[in-house]
Amino acid sequence: MTNRKMFLNLAVRDLDAAVEFFTKLGLSFDERFTDETATCMLVGEDAYVMLLTEAKFKEFTTKAVADPKTQTEAMVALSAESREEADTFADNALAAGATQANDPSDLGFMYSRSFYDPDGHHWEIFWMDPAAVEQGPEAPTTAA
Repeated sequence: MTNRKMFLNLAVRDLDAAVEFFTKLGLSFDERFTDETATCMLVGEDAYVMLLTEAKFKEFTTKAVADPKTQTEAMVALSAESREEADTFADNALAAGATQANDPSDLGFMYSRSFYDPDGHHWEIFWMDPAAVEQGPEAPTTAA
């Protein structure tokens, strides 16, 4: 399998406000790919989110841009190293201006929290028991 970098592009109404929100969550940005219309948010070793103003985003598509306040265009999921980290990340997002998307989900082997960022994009933060990852599809599907 080829090792690929992943770039997710999201349209935002106010780029400065989006940067401020995600900075409060501990995320950082690559200034080499940042201007008044876009920024590259560093999510992981090979995972990036391009936050683009709506006008810039429209340059890359012939379709209408979804309004994430009323439509779901995607759900972005980030891993956490523990249940506590998932809770802290979600709690920080809510304190920074996000709104809760769904109730916390606890399947025993996997725990997740979800929120809508200020633009309405759906984010999930989840922890999965490393033993369940090793076990693969045979992992238990109910809470312990």
